[in-house]
Amino acid sequence: MRQYAFIGLGSFAFSMIETIAPLTDQIIAIDTDANKIERIKDKADAAYTVEIIDEAALRKILPEGVDVAVVDLTGDIESEIMVIHYLQKLGVEEIIAKSDSEAHSEILGIVGATRIVNADREAAARIAPLVLSSSLSNFIPISGDLVMAEIAVPDQIIGKTVIEADLRRKHNINVIAIRDAGAAEHHNFDGSYRFRQQDLLLVVGKEQDVFLFSGISNLSRQKSKTTFFTSAFKTFFKTKKKKNL
Repeated sequence: MRQYAFIGLGSFAFSMIETIAPLTDQIIAIDTDANKIERIKDKADAAYTVEIIDEAALRKILPEGVDVAVVDLTGDIESEIMVIHYLQKLGVEEIIAKSDSEAHSEILGIVGATRIVNADREAAARIAPLVLSSSLSNFIPISGDLVMAEIAVPDQIIGKTVIEADLRRKHNINVIAIRDAGAAEHHNFDGSYRFRQQDLLLVVGKEQDVFLFSGISNLSRQKSKTTFFTSAFKTFFKTKKKKNL
């Protein structure tokens, strides 16, 4: 079973622990603030109040073979750098670090973070398209300029079959599943399926094509090679090869 270490209990780390705690008992939580440790101790297998930048203390606490370490030391980049360096020396293969700017992200990547998260920017990048279009109910960048989105069926294709609508050729998007607006689960369909007013379409396509299909015309006309929202995601979700100091 995978082992997880959380070093620094910022809001991102708290959310991560609350999410995975029901699924694993292999969580170690470390922070200098005893109050934070008290709040999280029931969700962790082990929780310690120690000086985080004490390499000897980390070596004593962290068992060999920790698979994933999450570093969330809000506003303390110097400590983050030191902790990430210590984790590399301990052989932790996946080091996830919280960042709050592009420069911050670049530094953390250089010193060895394998994945960098900016939760505030991530939330903004995912929510902003939903604000811009009432047709969008979900929006998730995948890679490059490819995105997945859930879109209310446009009026012009209601009553048409999947073949008649020809969304792949006319709009450059692929419908992979359909969900009734009042239902929780998506369902499959075939070429004879006729779109209904209450349908929500789960689609995959390039960001600009998805935006255009959902009615966000201004952003869809951007000419930049890297699109607006997917470029934002590159800031807070990076995967890099480990680098030694």
